[in-house]
Amino acid sequence: MKTILYTRTGCHLCDLAEQTLLEHGLQPRLVDIDQDETLQKQFDTCVPVVEIEGKVRFRGAVDPLLLKRLLKTAK
Repeated sequence: MKTILYTRTGCHLCDLAEQTLLEHGLQPRLVDIDQDETLQKQFDTCVPVVEIEGKVRFRGAVDPLLLKRLLKTAK
């Protein structure tokens, strides 16, 4: 599944989100919002943001139980 993790340097919640996504078999593309002014304005206070198949699914944290349910229904 196409997964994008919007993140920023030094964000411990972003590191946890990446770990959770990897543990569930996803290979997220990491995008540093501070490298893009538009993304920084859009996601400044809510990283990590996880986009799966073009839809924002998580903001601020990834709930492993909800992620598992989402992946199960996507099959």
